[in-house]
Amino acid sequence: MKNTVIVFARAPKLGAVKRRLARGIGDRAALRFHVATLAALLRSLRRDRSFRTVLAMTPDRDRGDGTIQQGRGDIGQRMHRAFRRFRKGNAVLIGCDIPAANAADARAAFKALGRANAVFGPAEDGGYWLVGMGPNRPARPFAKARWSTKHALADTRANFVGRRVATVRMLRDVDTAADLPLRRSKRPR
Repeated sequence: MKNTVIVFARAPKLGAVKRRLARGIGDRAALRFHVATLAALLRSLRRDRSFRTVLAMTPDRDRGDGTIQQGRGDIGQRMHRAFRRFRKGNAVLIGCDIPAANAADARAAFKALGRANAVFGPAEDGGYWLVGMGPNRPARPFAKARWSTKHALADTRANFVGRRVATVRMLRDVDTAADLPLRRSKRPR
């Protein structure tokens, strides 16, 4: 079975994406960031033929373009549901708010799954931007995770006791305006 990358995203709609980021930069700028980051990630992933790329979108609606629905529940329930769809092979799930993420990260995650049961891409804030699993998965891989906190990665890893876990590079996800890459300021002449 071919390896699968699942990209988790919210449907691009003004006022409905990156709400914490929008508080600092406005709804239109947050939407532009979301669309640009998602498009760049999908472009990079879809160029790589060593795995298939699937977009998992919320809110649920039939888009007729091969996009799968995330379904109801918190982020852990929705991620678990997405992984169940691809239970026979290796699957890697990547969030869409990580400007530096690309196909090389997915390849590194699949390589790590060659020697581990799970792989995480840690985020600077204590969460994670990537999670991957092979067929030997815990029954409840995302149980009791405190989402959107500095404990999200540690809480999730606790569900993998007794399994080999690997990590790929640490990246910054963008949740607020403070997380945006610093812009070069013009120096006075």
